Amino acid sequence: MIKLGTVILDNANQTRIAVRATIGKIYVTNGQVWGSWGNQQMCPTDTYASGFSLLVSTSYFVGFFYDDSALNGIALQCTPLRTATSPINDYTTVTSATGSFGSWMPDRWCPSGQLVAFQLRVQANQGIFCDDPAANNIMVEGDGMKWGEWGSWSETCMGKGICGIQTRVEPSGWSWDYTGLNDVQFRCCS
Repeated sequence: MIKLGTVILDNANQTRIAVRATIGKIYVTNGQVWGSWGNQQMCPTDTYASGFSLLVSTSYFVGFFYDDSALNGIALQCTPLRTATSPINDYTTVTSATGSFGSWMPDRWCPSGQLVAFQLRVQANQGIFCDDPAANNIMVEGDGMKWGEWGSWSETCMGKGICGIQTRVEPSGWSWDYTGLNDVQFRCCS
């Protein structure tokens, strides 16, 4: 099945349209269910995700509770096809829905070229009176927050690599226990 891409956001915060065919999507089964799916965002034509950055929030005070939303966003860094020795001269950043809190961490680059699979670290539902940070890290080459359990690896992208992203995020203000980013799916391109 071939699907077409959607709107992207580049480094200069200018919006443009990237229409490109995808050959599938990869996902994991341990994501949480709060929030809604944001728009699918695609790397520009002839570029693929070679790196990423995470929007991470540590705890903040809400009433007499501390709320840890942890992972609030994932940004893909898109470059032309690269090898392990290719320099990174220029890239475009794409991101789907993001949460309201945190700071962007430094870019992490795939040492072998393109991102092709991932693992998501998610804390299970903690119950009504406990804090639910939901997703708190992604591993393509990462470290980060220490809560939760790593799920299984996604399937490996067919084709040349990851070229798009779609995230499930709970908007802030829905409850006293804001979860931030809950799940992610990536699109694959040839």
